[in-house]
Amino acid sequence: MSIYDFDFKVPDISGNLVSLEKFKGNVVLIVNTASKCGFTYQYEDLQKLYDRYKNKGFVVLGFPTNHFDNQEPGTNEDINQFCKLNYGVQFPMFSKVKVRDEGAEPLFNYLTAVKPFKGFNNFHPSSRILSSLINEKVPHYMHGNSIKWNFTKFLLDRNGNVLHRFEPTTDTVDMEKDIEAIL
Repeated sequence: MSIYDFDFKVPDISGNLVSLEKFKGNVVLIVNTASKCGFTYQYEDLQKLYDRYKNKGFVVLGFPTNHFDNQEPGTNEDINQFCKLNYGVQFPMFSKVKVRDEGAEPLFNYLTAVKPFKGFNNFHPSSRILSSLINEKVPHYMHGNSIKWNFTKFLLDRNGNVLHRFEPTTDTVDMEKDIEAIL
């Protein structure tokens, strides 16, 4: 099954309801984001990926969340301005959502059910710090398949099938070969 079988509709950063069906036919990278996270620098690389491959049918969809350690406290307008001014973000951004636990956006429940958590990239310098932080502040987050932190990414093929899950400790450059393979 694909995300298009469920007709997910989510509000964009301006509050307009958007059917994800709009992106059918594109290779899609869905990422939960935050403006005050140690991984916020990934916005720059996500924009570079979008610029590099958008003419080949690739799109990044950003979903801000304040779920992890209050790292996205602003309004949708604040988030939109921050992304544009600091990182030149031009890929579609959506309204702030919950990505785990009660009240989570159904899209993220689906994504995590299809691609479970398999651990952080232990070679990434932030992996141990992130694991320690989660274990200290919210140890129950490490159990199950839910999203563990900001900048978790899901790569979908042109038909909306979820092919890969990349944790925040996977740098965007390390995803590029997977993106190119399905473009």
